[in-house]
Amino acid sequence: MHEQPQRLLIIDDDEMFCHVMQRAMTRRGFEVEVANDAEQALILANRLQPEIATLDLKLEHSSGLKLLPELLDAVPACRVVVLTGYSSIATAVEAIKLGAVNYLCKPADADEILAALDKQDGDPNTELADNPPSINRVTWEHIQKVLQEHDGNISATARALGMHRRTLQRKLQKRPVRR
Repeated sequence: MHEQPQRLLIIDDDEMFCHVMQRAMTRRGFEVEVANDAEQALILANRLQPEIATLDLKLEHSSGLKLLPELLDAVPACRVVVLTGYSSIATAVEAIKLGAVNYLCKPADADEILAALDKQDGDPNTELADNPPSINRVTWEHIQKVLQEHDGNISATARALGMHRRTLQRKLQKRPVRR
């Protein structure tokens, strides 16, 4: 009896990442479709009914956190890993609360994504970091948390943080601070 390949939906606005990941996952036996925006992702999800999906946290015109519940409404059994180059504790917690099975920082390769999809339970033996995050990292994560609380509204976030909107925009354009 011939087993059907698992269906994978890659949702990311980085076309090069999508191309590389699609090739890698196809070589591993997956049936792969790619969506570069939220609208296309929902159309493909309804048609394909993927068993698994990767979802970029920061899409060009949308947020992966906003798309995640819609994706899971369309395909409730889909296991989703959220990927991001802008990781923060706040977004990781929200992604898991909204139904993601895991959360990975970019760059992530196909093997790391598959391992994240397969990991069903937490690991109590995970090592704790020896050094606490820098004050800049804590500040960056606080900004991300407040931004999340204000549904991505830059002006409302700036008011809540007591800073000028343009200052906040400049801070958000920078890569996250290293731990």
